[in-house]
Amino acid sequence: MLKRHLGLSQIEVIYFGWGKRVSIDTFLGNIDGAYTQACIVKVNTFIKRPRVFTMHWDQAEFDVRCEWGKNGIAQLAPISNVVILVDVLSFSTCVEVATSQGAVIYPYGWQDKAVYEFAESIPAELAGARGSSDYSLSPSSMLSVSRGTQIVLPSPNGSALSLATGNTPTLTGCLRNSRAIAQAAMTYGPRIAVIPAGEQWPDGTIRPAFEDFIAAGAIISYLQGRLSPEAQAAALAYQGARQNLAWSIEHCGSGRELIERGFKPDVVLATQLNVSDCVPTLIDGTYKNLPRHSW
Repeated sequence: MLKRHLGLSQIEVIYFGWGKRVSIDTFLGNIDGAYTQACIVKVNTFIKRPRVFTMHWDQAEFDVRCEWGKNGIAQLAPISNVVILVDVLSFSTCVEVATSQGAVIYPYGWQDKAVYEFAESIPAELAGARGSSDYSLSPSSMLSVSRGTQIVLPSPNGSALSLATGNTPTLTGCLRNSRAIAQAAMTYGPRIAVIPAGEQWPDGTIRPAFEDFIAAGAIISYLQGRLSPEAQAAALAYQGARQNLAWSIEHCGSGRELIERGFKPDVVLATQLNVSDCVPTLIDGTYKNLPRHSW
């Protein structure tokens, strides 16, 4: 019955403190024998998806939760009323600048050959590398966008995470709209997940990014409800950096990289605090500004 109900192929058990993976048939065949004192600690159906860890990491006893990247989404999105993605340099800032002027943004996981066909099928403008085309992950490139323009925005962080939240309502926030995003998020319900995206090291592992943690904290500071320790830490980090916000982000690793590459205007745009009421909301795979009267 257990196998038929859950559709399991393998389970993982602990037997006298020793972890062991066995087939479901082996477990059920020994249910009255050696495994009677075993404790099932993980069920694995081997579906390709971000790894889901145990309930200890989901911060479920708190209203406002905060965790990094795709594994944070895997943990928090299924039990939250809304997800807020934070990728300050530069996906979230780009999306805020563009959608505040009426553009529509299609997040796309990363630049590959299929992205050209995807953009043509919409049809939409395809954002290129920073500084190489009319539109890109440079927030400055979005300042002159016209209302109604449709843009495919490839990004290994913000876009990829946007496509991983499933059916949970999803917003993207930055420093520019931190207060507006928080106010909009609370209309979905009390359980709010704030996901700082982080960057990637050359080996593909996540690099926790200062600017994303600070902006996550800025958003959290406007949210109501019981904060998890992780969310409290982000809010405290923001409070500590607030008095020197622009200097801090310009001198953190991500800020220094962009400034040295000649993109200081992007960093300046990204450090502006609460200058926008725009609420980029993921609707049918696209980010659009949801008007305040719709909250």
